Amino acid sequence: MKYRTLGYRLPSAISVPLFGDRARHGLCAVRDDPTWREWQRIMLTFYDANQKRGVGKIVNDAGYRVMRRIALTGKRVLEIGPGSLNHIPNWRGKPASYAIVDIEPECLDRGAERLREHGVPVTTHLVDEDYGGKLPFADEEHDVIVSFYSLEHLYPLSSYLGEFLRVLKSGGVLVGAIPAEGGLAWGRGRFLTTRRWMHRNTNIDPDMVICWAHPNFADTILGELDERMTKRYLRFWPALIPSIDANLVIKFIYEKR
Repeated sequence: MKYRTLGYRLPSAISVPLFGDRARHGLCAVRDDPTWREWQRIMLTFYDANQKRGVGKIVNDAGYRVMRRIALTGKRVLEIGPGSLNHIPNWRGKPASYAIVDIEPECLDRGAERLREHGVPVTTHLVDEDYGGKLPFADEEHDVIVSFYSLEHLYPLSSYLGEFLRVLKSGGVLVGAIPAEGGLAWGRGRFLTTRRWMHRNTNIDPDMVICWAHPNFADTILGELDERMTKRYLRFWPALIPSIDANLVIKFIYEKR
């Protein structure tokens, strides 16, 4: 299936306010750029203010419900970018082990605390911001990889997916959700929420941060997953019709061939 979206293909006068100025800033973050460093400093504050309550929480929770479709009992699970593991209420069963990977120590601490509260054995793995996707695990070590709202950040995506496939056993699954990045509904929603918050609370240029924080559009992500894995489940929310432009979240389960 070929995924198409109109949003980011609109003239720059419309697309730049919605999806950042990619022609000017590119897709790779300049790590020592003052704007990017400031964004890294306040990122968790932004997340807590915008994604854990109100509309942001409703949107995120819609993606987390995909976890109800897989059984975790006795499985070896790896999660990339765990945050606070707010998908736990949707679990079916308890994993045998749970590894979490992040570039932020605080995110690892939050995630590990939640898992210990639920009696799940956990290991934490802090990676450098420029780790390039290399994971500290053996081949085919995990039964399930969980990735909620992280694939849009990983660039170049092909390198990261290659590592996912290396550490995922044959027949194992990648489960999670992505924002409908590049679509009209997502771009407009961010324009009315995230961009306003940044203007009110920071001096950060959102046209730069959007490009560097979300280098991958949803159609690119889905295309890569279809090419490398077998699609078991794909749903769009809230419109339900398979349109990136009309939705905010895309939930998925892909199986390693």
